[in-house]
Amino acid sequence: MSENSQIEQAAKIIKDGGVISYPTESVFGLGCDPLNESAVKRILHLKNRAVDKGLIIVAGDLKQLAPYIDISAKEEQKILSEKSVTTWLVNKSAFTPNWVSGKHNKVAIRVSRHPLIIQLCQTINQPLISTSANPSGLSPATTNQQSKHYFSNNVDLYIDYQNKGSGQPTQIKDITTDTVIRK
Repeated sequence: MSENSQIEQAAKIIKDGGVISYPTESVFGLGCDPLNESAVKRILHLKNRAVDKGLIIVAGDLKQLAPYIDISAKEEQKILSEKSVTTWLVNKSAFTPNWVSGKHNKVAIRVSRHPLIIQLCQTINQPLISTSANPSGLSPATTNQQSKHYFSNNVDLYIDYQNKGSGQPTQIKDITTDTVIRK
């Protein structure tokens, strides 16, 4: 299946409330529509992850994340000028559902540099949930095959793409304090 047809299929699945496995800059991730509570809870169940921990929202550009965040122009500039792939903890907007942010007043966001994620987010015209493809306590999947091993037929689509990821989850930084939460 070609990359474009996989993106079209993934877009339909996301719009229909499904869950996909896809490559990111670092490891394979599980994704869905952040506004679809049942899809998000399905991912949390697959990962055996508590809803209060929160999840990352990834997008192809900062404009797609705008409804979910409440940031200053200075913070926006900090995100856009960051050289390394970074997930930022930023103030969430009133629009952000608790099943995404968990028990936190902030939400984790990343402007992706991965061509597949950029194209997929452009196709669906919105961001995606992005959480590592692994059950809690196990190593994140670094290949499509490893993601399939973890989740079998419980994921609606596994995007087959040669991942050139780092194999390590992305750095997480607090936008307000510049504190590194995860290296």
